[in-house]
Amino acid sequence: MMAPGSPVLAPRVWQVGALCRAIADALEARFNPVAVRGELSGFSRAPSGHCYFSLKDAQGQVRCAMFKRAAGLLDFAPRDGDLVEVQGRVGVYEPRGDLQLIVESLSRAGQGALFEQFLRLKAQLEGEGLFDPARKRPVPALPCGIGLVTSRGAAALHDVVTALRRRAPHVPVVFAPAAVQGPQAPAELEQALQALYRRAGEGQLDVILLVRGGGSLEDLWAFNDERLARLVVQSPVPLICGVGHETDFSIADFCADLRAPTPTAAAEMAAVPLAAWLEALSLARERLDAAVERRVDLANQRLDLAANRIGRPLARIGQQRTGLSHAAQRLRYAVLSQLQRARAQVDAAGGARDAALRRRLGLCNDRLERARLRLELMDPRLVLQRGYALLRDLEGNAVTSVSQTRPGQPLRATLADGEVDLSVTPARLL
Repeated sequence: MMAPGSPVLAPRVWQVGALCRAIADALEARFNPVAVRGELSGFSRAPSGHCYFSLKDAQGQVRCAMFKRAAGLLDFAPRDGDLVEVQGRVGVYEPRGDLQLIVESLSRAGQGALFEQFLRLKAQLEGEGLFDPARKRPVPALPCGIGLVTSRGAAALHDVVTALRRRAPHVPVVFAPAAVQGPQAPAELEQALQALYRRAGEGQLDVILLVRGGGSLEDLWAFNDERLARLVVQSPVPLICGVGHETDFSIADFCADLRAPTPTAAAEMAAVPLAAWLEALSLARERLDAAVERRVDLANQRLDLAANRIGRPLARIGQQRTGLSHAAQRLRYAVLSQLQRARAQVDAAGGARDAALRRRLGLCNDRLERARLRLELMDPRLVLQRGYALLRDLEGNAVTSVSQTRPGQPLRATLADGEVDLSVTPARLL
């Protein structure tokens, strides 16, 4: 009971359309698919091909709608008063708020026993967890191979192969034929699946398609076999089941990793179009090119910054030349020593090691050549060619500061193509 003085919670206020949709969703989750037996009443066929009628018995009646596609599968002419069994989906016709049964198949009373068997097996396997969404795997985006199980002469085979050739001609398809209707169909379907499972275990397949075209409940009954259902769950790779039309459901559909409304849709789910991959590859290339350009621009900026930071090198040219001369002498001595040791080793080992010696000599020559190039790059004359000059007094000492000069002092400037004698004149210090 509510405590005295506690606030009264107001009921939720629904929009009419939202309430109808909520009721329809609740009915969908609770009852569908559903089978109903009753007597036909007010049966009519509209010019569009859709059929409208009611099913009734002594306790009640429900409005029904049967759309053109389903009505086209009827194998008898329904009349008022006929006792029939229908399979369909219960919902709400929102514009009027009426309870309505969308009929997907209609037959004279007698076929209902099969559907009851279907519902019992569905409930059993669902209770065992075979339909659990948590165990279902996503289909790989880029399969290396696709397995296909259907009848050799079925239209579904043509539809699937055509769709796969159009979308992913580069993906190989392994076909395992089996009957899809009749008493022998479940055993053949199991045998075909087991053959593909072996191929998948060898890494040849990444996804398997189990497909069949539409038909009556009896036509599709092989896909409601319990052994087949348990085998579908054991697939080593994701399995897509596309049996019947969009409104047809089978036990295999519920056990598969993914249910497709038609065989063609199953093929489309199994393979991303080649054009989509090419477009993605082109976009990735554009992004890579842009990234490389940005890196090159950044490197050029860093190079420019480093160049701007380089100071006047003339003050250290003499020291560097002396150091480089000593380094070159040491390098020549080291190379000659290595050559002599290598030659002695070759002489000792004989002609069998000529090839090794040549390789080593080549490496030494390469090192010597690289050292020569480095020496050339450090040549002061390269700096002088850029407009710099080397100042010395008459004794040959380098002049690097104003404090080393006096007015009228003779100096000698070394330029890139010769020497010039100069004289110091008084100048205002900065």
